[in-house]
Amino acid sequence: MTITVVCFKGDGDRVVQALQEAQEKLDNADGEVLLDFSGVRRVDPNALRAMEEFTGAAEARSVKVTLCGVNVDIYKVLKLARLSSRFSMVN
Repeated sequence: MTITVVCFKGDGDRVVQALQEAQEKLDNADGEVLLDFSGVRRVDPNALRAMEEFTGAAEARSVKVTLCGVNVDIYKVLKLARLSSRFSMVN
């Protein structure tokens, strides 16, 4: 099983853009995608929608999505948006 790694730098629109690019790579992903959020300080509603779409596409392809480097504030937002259960979290 290979792991596809996607690193995010910046906030807001850049997260959306990076998720869209990562979603295009899902066809080649085999088993797991690791999303590095260590460079992200906040997520906006557009980023949350993009994350929801990304996880839906990953689940359809049986690809596990893992988030790493998620700060506490982003985790709280994911929890409130009921998205946290769709990801594995690592530090």
